[in-house]
Amino acid sequence: MTQNTDYQPPEVWTAPEEGSGRYGSINRPEAGARYDAELPRGQHPLQLYSLATPNGQKVTIMLEELLAAGVSEAEYDAHLIRIMEQEQFSSGFVAINPNSKIPALVDYSEPEPVRVFESGNILLYLAEKFGRFLPTGRAARTEVLNWLFWLQGSAPFVGGGFGHFYAYAPVKIEYAINRYTMETKRLLDVLNRRLAETAFLGGEQYTIADMASWPWFGGLMNNTVYGAAKFLEAERYTHVRRWVDEIAARPAVQRGIVVNSVRGEPHEQLHERHSAADIDAFLARRQDAKKA
Repeated sequence: MTQNTDYQPPEVWTAPEEGSGRYGSINRPEAGARYDAELPRGQHPLQLYSLATPNGQKVTIMLEELLAAGVSEAEYDAHLIRIMEQEQFSSGFVAINPNSKIPALVDYSEPEPVRVFESGNILLYLAEKFGRFLPTGRAARTEVLNWLFWLQGSAPFVGGGFGHFYAYAPVKIEYAINRYTMETKRLLDVLNRRLAETAFLGGEQYTIADMASWPWFGGLMNNTVYGAAKFLEAERYTHVRRWVDEIAARPAVQRGIVVNSVRGEPHEQLHERHSAADIDAFLARRQDAKKA
């Protein structure tokens, strides 16, 4: 495919008849359900509908961290939403998240079921509900939320901007790649400068700000998203590297990132999680596969 450098926007835009690029087949300019289907429901009060993308991993990391901290009420069922098969457009999912994006959560422990969508809001909801991973003092809480909202505003530039044009776009557009590479490296520098000052984003304590940011920037550093670590000169961000490695070593993080995973060989996938035993069995199978 060649790049049309003479393109001029029409007076009124209309969607192309056929989508292009990796996600072209699922993108439309209209919201709402595309078909009727109910969502499954497990036995626990917290029902998560997700996929192991960076945004999905934020929430499963949080849930596993809560369980590791002894919060038994955080037990959850994680149901797989296959976005390439458009399951996020079912009537059941749209009723939870009108924006049709993963992850989405329903809390049945309240007098009336509470739907929670947008990954940052799910982290905040769970932190407030269980009183963990978010300081209560106004100044400390605000600093954590500064960085949580920094990530929520930054991730679209990393994913929909840099990731899309570098890894997924059917045409390599120099202007677009330069623009979003510049911004992604600037964000890495923001993160690096902050982590030169403090152990974690919100200060000296590990919080939801770290859980939100680590899947995105850890993925860049470890080459697990977009395969661009060399391109971005990721290893020059030494304080980010320290932070990435420290969080990666947490057992709850290692458990959280595999939930709702569909990439790789069968032994590398864990489509659903309904109890801790599901993750235990998965990790054992994966270890056996590595030894084989």
